[in-house]
Amino acid sequence: MSNPDQAPEPRQTDRWLEPGKTNLQVIYILYLASFFIGISGIVGIVLAHLNRGKSEPWLETHYTWVIRTFWIGVLGALVSAVLFVVIIGMLTMLLVAIWIIVRTVIGLQKLGRNEPIDNPQSWML
Repeated sequence: MSNPDQAPEPRQTDRWLEPGKTNLQVIYILYLASFFIGISGIVGIVLAHLNRGKSEPWLETHYTWVIRTFWIGVLGALVSAVLFVVIIGMLTMLLVAIWIIVRTVIGLQKLGRNEPIDNPQSWML
């Protein structure tokens, strides 16, 4: 039994919500999962925005990278949706999906090697 006079111990978390490498891995995985579970990408972008500016500089390049990947991907998807009218939208949507997957895999690989993203402001790879 616990003593009612004692303050409860603070809850220990797995630290996946706190800024850092584990949080970034979760965000990258949420982005990949969004191809199967659409809402997970939104959870990832919220985590990225909440934790941006709170970690080491090399990790900040990854936060910039994942945030730009999400928003540029949304822009590409919207343009592709408009282009569905002229049939080319199917091809552009596929290209946007490939672009998101490649950027996510590159980010995961660099994060696994403890390397920063070379040019996090880039639209390309």
